[in-house]
Amino acid sequence: MSKIEEERVNHKMGIVMGNLLKTGVIVAASIVLFGGIIYLFRHGLAQADYNTFQRVPYDLCNVRGILKSVFSFHGRGFIQLGLLLLIATPIARVLLSIFAFALKRDTLYLMITCVVFGILIYSLLNK
Repeated sequence: MSKIEEERVNHKMGIVMGNLLKTGVIVAASIVLFGGIIYLFRHGLAQADYNTFQRVPYDLCNVRGILKSVFSFHGRGFIQLGLLLLIATPIARVLLSIFAFALKRDTLYLMITCVVFGILIYSLLNK
């Protein structure tokens, strides 16, 4: 691959990755905003009790429970889904980088990116 072709591919990948990050953040923020509006519409006038700590319900701590809450049209479910998408956005960027480095046959950066991806996945799955 010539130097000019390589620069063109790098530029295109930069645009794709930038669009992925922008789109992911905008979609996640929109879902969180939508969930916040639903939550405030339903619970906005409720009196808050700051004397006791109330943790997030267990159903909103896993993907299945979050999706169930979203399909039930609960605001907290939408907020949690938006946060999951926000977390998934940079992970998708790293995954896209793996494919980009594999296509370019850049083994050093491919291996480094695979290690970063593995660390990200391990940190998400390890409780």
